[in-house]
Amino acid sequence: MEIEVVTTTDKNIGKIKVTDASQISDIKKSISKVKSVLCPDRQSIRLEPRGKTLKDTDKVKDLGLKNGSKLYVKDLGPQIGWSTVFMAEYAGPLFVYLIFYARPSLIYGAAANQKMSQVAEVAAYCWSFHYAKRVLETLFVHRFSHNTMPIMNLFKNCSYYWGFTAFVSYFVSHPLYTPPCTIQFYIGLGTFIFCELGNLSIHVALRNLRPPGTKIRRIPVPTINPFTLLFNFVSCPNYTYEVGSWIGFTIMTSSFSAGLFTFAGFYQMAIWALGKHRNYKKEFSDYPKSRKSIIPFLL
Repeated sequence: MEIEVVTTTDKNIGKIKVTDASQISDIKKSISKVKSVLCPDRQSIRLEPRGKTLKDTDKVKDLGLKNGSKLYVKDLGPQIGWSTVFMAEYAGPLFVYLIFYARPSLIYGAAANQKMSQVAEVAAYCWSFHYAKRVLETLFVHRFSHNTMPIMNLFKNCSYYWGFTAFVSYFVSHPLYTPPCTIQFYIGLGTFIFCELGNLSIHVALRNLRPPGTKIRRIPVPTINPFTLLFNFVSCPNYTYEVGSWIGFTIMTSSFSAGLFTFAGFYQMAIWALGKHRNYKKEFSDYPKSRKSIIPFLL
């Protein structure tokens, strides 16, 4: 059978041949042959111009498509690999933070030669550890469900992470920075280390849920690792632990800039967690009803 393919603004792209067994992924490949600029990762296929994006695994038969039916394709624009974006947004903070940690006189003037406090030293180690961990997770742990994302996300994400890194590091590394008391410092440091270990544990558990080369989705459950017990209470414990890490960093440094970064991060991760929580409940009929999205018992 033949299906007509048009843009979401109703501009004709062409006709392609399909069978009842054809999947959306096959249709994307056929469209890219008709219009080479529309590579499969750049396409969003829909039944209606403003409709929901169809999954790559959806079949022609299940969608009720017949000879002469129409499909709409939206051009998602130039794409870039997820891992490339992650590497750029996480590697950048490693170098940006160290620029201010080095206390160049160009930025801090004559006071740049003053001795740095232990808290500022440890803060630099913690910040570097976190983003080094994220780079290594990108290389060896994460399995991405999508190959690419819009290239503009690279600039948006890097601006966020690199900009906040400069904002936090400037003040924590400043010669006039006043560290908190010893007890507060150790409470914050302990919280940071604990949550970093928890975050890594969750990422490894999520990786093991998805076999290599597949897009299989399963309900996340605790493993033998005690850090994963948080799955009993929230859908996205990786976000819970990450927010916890930055709360610990904020307590440890007693820095307003770090607190602002923590709040901004929590706001964004809460949005992501709520969306993933809704998707879990929609996809799995037996999904645990007692779970929240990111904060146990509350949110």
